[in-house]
Amino acid sequence: MKIAEALTERADAQRRVEQLRSRIAANARYQEGEEPAEDAAALLVEVGEVLTRLGTLIAQVNRTNSRVDLGPDGTMTDALATRDVLRLRHAVLTSAADAAAGQGTRHLRSELRHLSALPVADLRRQADEVARTLRTLDGRIQQANWTHDLLD
Repeated sequence: MKIAEALTERADAQRRVEQLRSRIAANARYQEGEEPAEDAAALLVEVGEVLTRLGTLIAQVNRTNSRVDLGPDGTMTDALATRDVLRLRHAVLTSAADAAAGQGTRHLRSELRHLSALPVADLRRQADEVARTLRTLDGRIQQANWTHDLLD
């Protein structure tokens, strides 16, 4: 199994756990004289099985990511950390540029003029550069996900 396939299965398992959790909560109590729509105890057994598989997948993905070498990006784990930081950096730069540009605020002619404390064009240029770097790194990560096998 490739890393990408394991990630897809992991996401499906996480969704399944959330669905089962919701169904368990909905059927954990019922009125006297009525029957619950589903057997909450059976759902608990099912969620236990899904969680066991999820734990195995998470461990395998983490073990694999720590050993997959992406060259100048380091291990897959290093690249994922870099990607997370790039996403945060992009969000901060974009937010700062939007705030400095006054986006989302309305001004009346009688109000005092607001000045930008930050160079909006420079912030947008930096955000574009970070986004470009992020897209390139994400492409290398996705490629590795489809070319490397999941370790046991």
